[in-house]
Amino acid sequence: MNLAGMIDHTLLKPEATEKDIVSLCHEAKQYKFATVCINPAYVCTAAKLLHGSGVGVATVIGFPLGATLTEIKVQEILAAKAHGAREVDIVMNIGWAKSGNWEAVEKDIRRTVEVAHCCGVTTKIIIETSLLTEEEKKKAAEIVREAGADYIKTSTGFAGGGATVEDVRNLKAWVGPSVKVKASGGIRTLEMAQKMVEAGADRIGTSSGVQIVKSLGQ
Repeated sequence: MNLAGMIDHTLLKPEATEKDIVSLCHEAKQYKFATVCINPAYVCTAAKLLHGSGVGVATVIGFPLGATLTEIKVQEILAAKAHGAREVDIVMNIGWAKSGNWEAVEKDIRRTVEVAHCCGVTTKIIIETSLLTEEEKKKAAEIVREAGADYIKTSTGFAGGGATVEDVRNLKAWVGPSVKVKASGGIRTLEMAQKMVEAGADRIGTSSGVQIVKSLGQ
């Protein structure tokens, strides 16, 4: 198992500086992580630093609340692509989900996935599992699958909860083989990362990638 190649090396803190992003990119190249996952303002910087390295650039859309208008999410995706992002982690409108307005949730997700795919960008839909009931998680997973997203992602890491083994296992079962699962939020150790992969995670979002890979001896 190439665990490093499954990691999105993540830095989304609001106080992250350009120097921090440069360091993140150097680490990603050194350890051959899948991507760096950063805020949109730093996409251009990361894209230049990682050009030709094999490490992708991922950024977040509608982050961290998901409450941005769909039209704004669309513009964020197009701008991210123009600046060099190849993957986008899009936050579902959690308030709509909690309101039971699943039609609006579906339209939002379907539209953003459609736009991203039209410009060749991989999509990961963040459903924020810590804020949803089991029934809501299942419904969200079904919508993500039907919308044709590439990944369903557990968490932003900004809502007081993160990935759990149970959630990853359930999401994998609900989305089926056509959608991958990204486990994110609170994954800080090799043991935890391995448990997520065993449960069905295809990608790991973490700010502790270096420590995790070093524990593996890579």
